[in-house]
Parts: sequence; C-alpha cells; structure tokens
Amino acid sequence: MATVQSTRVSNNAGGIYCIVIGMAVITAQDSAVKWLSTDYALHQIMLSRAVIGLCIALVILRVEGGLHLLRTRHPVWHAVRSLLLVIANLAFFLAVAAMPLAEAVAIFFVAPLVITGLSVPVLGEQVGIRRWAAVLVGLVGVIVMTRPGAELFNWTALLPIVAAVSYASMQMITRKLGATDSAGSMTFHIQSTMIVVSLAIGLAVGDGRFAGTGNTSLEFLLRAWVWPEIADLWLFAWCGIASGIGGYFLSQAYRLGTAATVSSFEYVALPMSMAWGFAFWGDWPDTTAFAGMALILGAGIYTLHREHLRRRQSAGQKRL
Repeated sequence: MATVQSTRVSNNAGGIYCIVIGMAVITAQDSAVKWLSTDYALHQIMLSRAVIGLCIALVILRVEGGLHLLRTRHPVWHAVRSLLLVIANLAFFLAVAAMPLAEAVAIFFVAPLVITGLSVPVLGEQVGIRRWAAVLVGLVGVIVMTRPGAELFNWTALLPIVAAVSYASMQMITRKLGATDSAGSMTFHIQSTMIVVSLAIGLAVGDGRFAGTGNTSLEFLLRAWVWPEIADLWLFAWCGIASGIGGYFLSQAYRLGTAATVSSFEYVALPMSMAWGFAFWGDWPDTTAFAGMALILGAGIYTLHREHLRRRQSAGQKRL
C-alpha cells in the first residue's frame, strides 16, 4: 500500500510541474499575440502559429505510432471540435487585443463552470445544488467584471465568454473522442482547421479593405496582411512553438496526475497573466476587477473540489 501511495504522489507532483510550465508558456504566448496585435492581423498570426503547430503535431504522431493514427470513425466530430477551438482562439485573442490580459484570462476561467453546466445535458452527469450554486457565483463574478450598464462597459468583454463557451463545448467532444482517437490525431485536425480558416479569412479581408473601423478588436481581425519586421519574426515563431510546447505539457500534466488535482493548478495562469500585463503594459486590475476575479476563481476551484470529492466517493462505492 505504501508503495502505491508514494507512486501516486509522485505522479501528481509531476502533473503539477507540467501544468505550471504549460500555463507559463501559454500565457507568454498570449502576451506575444497581444504585443503583435497592434501591427499585424490576427489571421496572419494564427496562420503562422498553426503551420508550426502542425509540424509539431506530425512529430507527436510519429512518436505515438505513425500517420495511420489519423484514421478516424468520427470525421464530423473532429471537424466540429476543431471549429469550436478555432472560434475560442479567435474570440479570446480579439479580446486580448482590446483589454488587459489578466481580465480576459479571468473571464475565460468561467469555462470550467460552463463545462459543469453542459455535462448534464451532453454527458448525462448528475450535478448537485452546491455545484450549481458555484456556477451561479461564477456568473455573478463575470457580471461584476464585464460591468453591464456602466459607462466603461465594452462589448469586447463578452468575447472571453464566447471563448469560454466554445472551449467548454469543445471539451465535451474531446471526452467523447478521447476514447477512440489519440491526442496527436486531435492536435493534427485542430492545426489543419486553423490553417484553412486563417487562409480563408486572409483571402477575404487580408487586403485591408474593411479596416478603419476604429474598434481595436475589429482592426486586429480586419487589418491588412503585411510582411513582418525582422525583429518581430521571433515573436511569430514563438507563438507557434509555444502552442506546440504548451499543448504538450498540458497533455502530459493530465497523463501524469489526476484530473482533479492538476486542473486546480490551471488557475496559476491568472497571476502569470497579471505579471505579464504589468511588465509589458503597466496593466493592473482595479478593485472591481479583483472582486470579479475572486468570485470566478473561487467558484471554479470549489467546483473542482466538489468534483474531486464526488470521484472519491464513486471510487469508494466501487471498491465496496
């Protein structure tokens, strides 16, 4: 018994290290996208990022066993899942261009609560009154942060919510596909879809004829495609490399540790985003933003805690 317990702790420790590294890489990538958003178009950044990500996905497939893993019985679900993640990326990066990074990340963390809500109709899971209460508290936190009716309210604040809902919906499909398809296969389909969508947007608006709206997010989407400055090429490269490396560490984290333990450490992304935002742009959340963050994070962590307890009780019943 002592040996099994020791191994389990070691695995969780490894998973925690991986999730922290993964979040550090991903938040650094988000900062790079925000930095590039003042001069380049989003579809241009996403295309270069996806091309590099696709190369990394091919390497992962090679390690997992070969290209034959791309064969799937669920091509439609792969397409839907990939499009949902593309939407999540588009919405989140458009938000990051126009609002402080930490606030966008905090609002996006409503995703675990959305997953809880969707798990009832989609997966048929049972959700108790306490978890529903946590969802309600998290939604109050979102309302506090977006400040509807306030003079400073910006519709851009709704974009992280769109990203969170899309991401949560994508995770519902991931749970279904994960039983039959490899992580490398799912990564390949996502990066391929990202390339197709980015090229389509670039061909439609890449000449900049729709630019000049005066809206920061729309300008990021509709800006003309331009050749990057030499000094910015490393940022483009970093976005793609970070996407691949960050994705690997996130997958490795959930492979090594239990989901309930590892997922609670995803919230380290918030202080990291605050640090990046303060270092590069001098952004610091005000009192209202901090209050909303506290509600969202508290509700999310409590939801993860209840999930952990529920799984322990279920495992105990099975042993009996």
